[in-house]
Amino acid sequence: MGDQSRSTASSMQAVTEAWMESGKHFSNSVGHLYKGFFEANPFFPAVANGESGKRQPAETPELAYSTPEWDVERTTDVPGEVSVGDTVRFTKQLTEEEVAQFARVSGDTNRLHLDPEFAEETRFGRQIVHGTLVSGLISAALARLPGGMTVYLSQDLQFLQPVDVGETVTAVCEVVEDLGDGRYRLTTVVENEAGDAVIDGEAIVLIDGRAEEEA
Repeated sequence: MGDQSRSTASSMQAVTEAWMESGKHFSNSVGHLYKGFFEANPFFPAVANGESGKRQPAETPELAYSTPEWDVERTTDVPGEVSVGDTVRFTKQLTEEEVAQFARVSGDTNRLHLDPEFAEETRFGRQIVHGTLVSGLISAALARLPGGMTVYLSQDLQFLQPVDVGETVTAVCEVVEDLGDGRYRLTTVVENEAGDAVIDGEAIVLIDGRAEEEA
């Protein structure tokens, strides 16, 4: 028991040190899910100017920016128009650094996501990404609908499979019903690299086209 306790303590110390180190570089990270929010929100530290060269123009006026690491596909690019059948796909890799940063931001420091040795003893047998971090890609995809500013009204989710740290996943959102008054129902699926669904769900959003009209 003594050796096991020392091993566990050593493992946790290593994770803690890595986590603290990632925190030092938090504002310099590029391409992770919440960076745009931090940059746009005056209550959070600004993103270092040294990384600005990696930014690309945003796909829609409502977004702050994009990066080369993000892959976006849309079936239509007509501003202000959203129709049943329109689909948006958003793809990115979920890195170990991003998992540590998400734990720091959200407060979810479950060792399943941060401690590889601990995770090996769980039912998953390995370290996996937070489910809410994976589902965040759905929000990223919805934000890229061409009709205007997208506002979440509801989201139902089923978590079907775990996602490994470092895996590239794709959120696929398809408009399936026009509910009127700018509201739409969409299917929301996240797929892994093999094309298998890891998250399945449905969302209702409000697409506010006023920004487009005023432009």
